Amino acid sequence: MAVGKNIRTYFEGQWHDGDAPIMRAADHGAWLGSSVFDGARYFDGMAPDLDAHCARVNRSAEALMLNPTVTPEQMVEIVREGLQSYAPDAAVYIRPMYWGIDGDITAIVPQSDTTGFAICLEEIPMAPEAASVTLTTTRFRRPVLESAVVNAKAGCLYPNNARMLKEARSKGFSNALVTDAMGNVAETATANIFMVRDGEVFTPVPNGTFLAGITRARHMKNLRSDGVKVHETVLSFDDFHAADEVFMTGNMNKVTPVTALDDTQYQVGPIARRAREMYWDWAASAG
Repeated sequence: MAVGKNIRTYFEGQWHDGDAPIMRAADHGAWLGSSVFDGARYFDGMAPDLDAHCARVNRSAEALMLNPTVTPEQMVEIVREGLQSYAPDAAVYIRPMYWGIDGDITAIVPQSDTTGFAICLEEIPMAPEAASVTLTTTRFRRPVLESAVVNAKAGCLYPNNARMLKEARSKGFSNALVTDAMGNVAETATANIFMVRDGEVFTPVPNGTFLAGITRARHMKNLRSDGVKVHETVLSFDDFHAADEVFMTGNMNKVTPVTALDDTQYQVGPIARRAREMYWDWAASAG
C-alpha cells in the first residue's frame, strides 16, 4: 500500500511512493498555467474507460500547444502497474498529466518539444450510493473557445469552477448549475448535467463551451440501449425547474442525483437509479 495519503506518483520513468515533487519553479506550467490532466477511476477492481481518458489527456495536451510524449496504450500499461500496490477493493483516482517546461522567446508560448509528464494515483473513496447534491445558479459562466482553452481538460480552467462552487456554498447549496456565455445551461461546476421529463432524458448539446464527458457519453449509450430516449438540446433554467428528476454525471462518482435547484425540489428518480445500475453492470462486463 502506498504511504502518506495513499498516493503514488509516476515520474521520469518510475513509480514513487507518496506525493512526489514533479514541477520546478521555472517550469512553464508552474507560473503560466500550461498544464492539462485527465481523471479516470479504479473501483471494485475495475477501471472503466481508462483507455479513453488516457487518449483524451493527449488531445488536451495538443490543444494547449504541448507535445504528448506517451501513447494512450503506454499510459494504460503504466497505470495498471501502479494500481498493483493498492488493495483490490480500493477506490483510486487516476490522473495522467502534462505541463509545459520551457517557453518560447516571449515566454508566453510553451515549447512543444519540452513537455513534462506524470501520473498521480490517489486513493479517494467513491461517494455513497445514497449521496445527492443541491444546485443553485451562479453569476459565473463557462467561457468560449475564443477566450479560453475549453477544448482541453486544463488546470487553468478550474479557478472559474472554484468560484462557482464558493458562491453556491455561500448560498447554502452544494453545487452550481452553470450557463454558457449565451445563457443556456452547460453543466454544473463539477460535472455534466441531465434532466428527465415525462420519461425522456435531456442534456445540454455540446457547443464547445464545456467538455462533453466520457462518462456522460457512456450513460447516454447505456440509456439508449435500454430504450430510453436521450436528447442533446438547448436547455434553460426554466427547463430544469420543470424537470421530473435531475442528475449529474462525471468520472469522480459516475451518477449523482440532484434533490434541489434553488426552491425547486426533486425526488431521486428511476432514471438516475437505472443509469447507475447500468453503468456498474457495463463496467463489470467491460472488465
